[in-house]
Amino acid sequence: MEKTIEKNKQQDTPNGGRGGLRKGAGRPKGSRDQVSIKNLLETLDRQSGGRDYEDLLIEDFLQARNNSDTNLTLKYHNLILNKVMNSLARIEVTDSKDAIEAKQAAFAEALAKLVGVSSDTK
Repeated sequence: MEKTIEKNKQQDTPNGGRGGLRKGAGRPKGSRDQVSIKNLLETLDRQSGGRDYEDLLIEDFLQARNNSDTNLTLKYHNLILNKVMNSLARIEVTDSKDAIEAKQAAFAEALAKLVGVSSDTK
């Protein structure tokens, strides 16, 4: 059976058996990431003297602007627009009275068809 598996492995890889699954390769089961969010935030808190991450981010952004680092400033703008503005953006849809009445009529007609009630009776 092992010969069949080995033969299939060699046929599946077009470059003569290189690459693919290798015994013992990869991270062991149950191992953790070397960098965890918790450890990262704790280190940031310790090294920044307990200052909020948002304050540090804004400080770095302003420093990039003051240094005329256009590329870095643009990256901060993208970060802020992508992360902050998404939570601030709101779409409000308002319908006119005619639109609401048309939707109500269409809903009533569709409901009547589902239930089998004539829409002529009111």
